[in-house]
Amino acid sequence: MMETNFLIIGSGAAGLTLAVKLAAKFPKKKITVVTKAHQSESNTKYAQGGVAAVFDLKGDSFQKHIEDTLIAGDGLCDKEIVEMVIKEGPLRLKELMEWGANFDTNEDGELSLGREGGHSKFRVIHHKDTTGNEIERALLERTEQLPNITILAHHFAIDLITEHHFPELKTDETSCYGAYVLDQISGSIFPIKADCTILASGGMGQVYGHTTNPAVATGDGIAMAYRAKARIENMEFIQFHPTALYDGKNGSSFLISEAIRGFGAFIRNKKGERFMLNYDPRGELASRDIVSRAIDSEIKKSGEECVYLDCTHLDIDALKLHFPNIYETCLQKDIDLEKDWIPVVPAAHYLCGGVAVDVDGKTSVKNLFACGECSYTGLHGANRLASNSLLEALVYADRIFKYISKNLPLRTTISIAEWDDTGTLLLRESENMQEKTIELQQVMRRFAGVVRNNTDLNEASLQLERLYTETELLYQKYKLNTVLCQLRNMVNVAHLIIQQSLIRKKNRGGYYNEDYNKINIKEII
Repeated sequence: MMETNFLIIGSGAAGLTLAVKLAAKFPKKKITVVTKAHQSESNTKYAQGGVAAVFDLKGDSFQKHIEDTLIAGDGLCDKEIVEMVIKEGPLRLKELMEWGANFDTNEDGELSLGREGGHSKFRVIHHKDTTGNEIERALLERTEQLPNITILAHHFAIDLITEHHFPELKTDETSCYGAYVLDQISGSIFPIKADCTILASGGMGQVYGHTTNPAVATGDGIAMAYRAKARIENMEFIQFHPTALYDGKNGSSFLISEAIRGFGAFIRNKKGERFMLNYDPRGELASRDIVSRAIDSEIKKSGEECVYLDCTHLDIDALKLHFPNIYETCLQKDIDLEKDWIPVVPAAHYLCGGVAVDVDGKTSVKNLFACGECSYTGLHGANRLASNSLLEALVYADRIFKYISKNLPLRTTISIAEWDDTGTLLLRESENMQEKTIELQQVMRRFAGVVRNNTDLNEASLQLERLYTETELLYQKYKLNTVLCQLRNMVNVAHLIIQQSLIRKKNRGGYYNEDYNKINIKEII
């Protein structure tokens, strides 16, 4: 058994920021970061657009950023949380810059501010079109300077350790004592005992297959918290990024940042028509849910596979300067932005729900915290405003740090048993798991995508029941590996999405059920 003071599951912006702060504050305490791939592999790494924060107090204000966030959230944001995150955000970004993160500046040496969909002002700071990668780089370099941080790369957290692992304990309260972790290299499973555990495990885009998220985004933290009886909320609100590069293949898709629409790119159908103005007066700068549904509608009407992003009228040199990664990636796929349109489709991008937390990042389970995309804070409501996610991660990492600093958890004297897989078989082939994963993704894309209806959701629920039963049998019968554990987690997350979608009886933000739209039309008539 390994023991640590603070166990952080996930190595993105949220997890590493918290690790750095705890390590600096408590140099004699151990901070252990568990991450299932390379330590740099996270949703943070792939964030292109930037971080939204108010730095131009002459042309912008906290109140305007707050209003834009509330509008995008469609009435379901927690206003106090919105105000807190937006007002604290610039301080957290300045801190990140002090740690070595570099952001683009203008000729006067001031931060270069971009604008994205849903924003009324230019307030998005960025590092070209690889902002997340720059943040990840700076944070990893910072962790290397702090000897009390241990990063366990290629280690997969299987389950949180709670009272149900100790039948002898008689308590009504659920507490977290760490996690069972799989060493993916050796195959061994061992417990990490911790004073407190923080989930910073990122998103769940792989549940849909077609996603802008990396392969690691399988909703592990949410599934573990769900099995530990933590409160999970707003899972029906999935943001589909409107413009993922379409190449005719399944799996992770390259994200074409909406900052490129803020830069002036148009969305066209195959006929060359700019159709967005038919759906929203803001056109290409409407919020993501509106743009995604408009594209979904155009694709279904035309029978085409995709729509197109047109940059041919833009200053190509300025485009290359601002979006070098997008320009080069398209060029590698024989798409020359100077003369070619980019084929794009909506893809699962961001989860607005997750493990419910309070203002200090505490979950409903004692000594368990959550921050970043796996958490539900109340900031995003029914739909995330572009580039508010990294802001939320930084602010909530700081909130958790400050809470823990004032309320240090007590060391537990509980003895945790080693992982027992006696009687299980060695799983020699993973094809069966891959087939079930693909089946799950197809169910979610078909029945719980951009536009849903209750018939489809109920059908998805039935199919998920069967997949759940089959997966649990495999989980009990075989020695665990990452593919099987991820499948189990994705089935749990898909179940939460479907069930919470069925509970939602009104269209809000990123949730759109065409049955309710029909009802609303009848009521108006």
